[in-house]
Amino acid sequence: MVEQAGEFYDRQEVRDPEQRLAQMFTALPGLVRHAMDNAPGIAAQLDGVDAADISSPDALAKLPVLRKADLVARQAAEPPFGGLAATPLPRLARAFVSPGPICEPESLRTDYWRFARAFFAAGFRTGQLIHNAFSYHLTPAGAMIEGGARLLGCPVIPAGTSPTARQLEAIERLSPVAFAGTPDFLEALLDEGRERGIDISSIERAVVSGAAFPTATRDRLLKRGVDAYECYATADLGLIAYESSAREGLIIDEAIILEIVRPGTGEPVEDGEVGEVLVTSFNPDYPLIRFATGDLSAIMNGTSPCGRTNRRIRGWLGRADQSTKVRGLFVHPQQVAAILTRHHLRRGRLVVDVDEGKDRLRLLAETADREGRLDAALGDSLRDVTSLRGDVELVAPGSLPNDGKVIDDQRA
Repeated sequence: MVEQAGEFYDRQEVRDPEQRLAQMFTALPGLVRHAMDNAPGIAAQLDGVDAADISSPDALAKLPVLRKADLVARQAAEPPFGGLAATPLPRLARAFVSPGPICEPESLRTDYWRFARAFFAAGFRTGQLIHNAFSYHLTPAGAMIEGGARLLGCPVIPAGTSPTARQLEAIERLSPVAFAGTPDFLEALLDEGRERGIDISSIERAVVSGAAFPTATRDRLLKRGVDAYECYATADLGLIAYESSAREGLIIDEAIILEIVRPGTGEPVEDGEVGEVLVTSFNPDYPLIRFATGDLSAIMNGTSPCGRTNRRIRGWLGRADQSTKVRGLFVHPQQVAAILTRHHLRRGRLVVDVDEGKDRLRLLAETADREGRLDAALGDSLRDVTSLRGDVELVAPGSLPNDGKVIDDQRA
């Protein structure tokens, strides 16, 4: 148990940003070397890479991206973890299977998923009883909460996905102060408790994840006496970012390097631009390098008013995998990126809609150069890469919405 005092979980949270960056990239070559030496799958991903060279953001950005589809394929070929785990089975505590199916290891390390930091930022303190409504079956969500709670000294009610009536009874009898689960289930508990006259007012604060958490939902919960905070995590990586009392974006966890890249590529975008979240995790047991979450977000300017100095993201802004089927063929963000790269363009999107009952493709490409035959050349590349014909529109730089969309399927 780690009993915390003060406003911050530890000194890492208030490091000078330049110091944090330097420390991260001083440690990164060692992580890469460890991963390549102990995880054959990572060694294959980084074949030909000299770990000593990966000591800057630019060097990291040149490494290949590891995607969820890669995990599925590698794990099917080399079970259980596709050669990506750097810790042998005798030193693991659990193995999980998430939808995909994708397998995830959990080692014997305390708070393996690093949730204690998010709990502390949400106001959880030693001795508070937590009602844990995340699943305990096959997926690691329930265990993520348990690990962070145990390190913080908070006992847990392992409610999981038990029937709502039984959970209400447990809350009424045990009076937990805190809740962990999805925001919609928390609202469902409060609604049913009120309808049935069951007192669950002991719950004063919550950490929610696993679903969208708009401001309207947060405000509704607050009116009902529950101060709820969002955190962003995945089964592969554990905690990625968390909300603090400032309520201004999600603060990136101290044990990862987070990049925002153009969907379908590994190319970092400017701060503020919406793109796909890539994470490099300083997890010695499962050291994923440039792992693509498939989620969209954007880096926010400045640091949090709460005093924590790490960078912030805007939260979950949608899915990066916008693949869709057009005239019987799948079109992927990677193909749009390949077309733009071929013509040295940075931003564009493929719009799919219906014209006279038939699928229509329009490639919108940002460029200041309206002369020559760029539109015709882009049309040729569109047909070459996707095997589909479409129209091309050259638009002014900065005119496309900053929403991370590379393929905009408007047919629905």
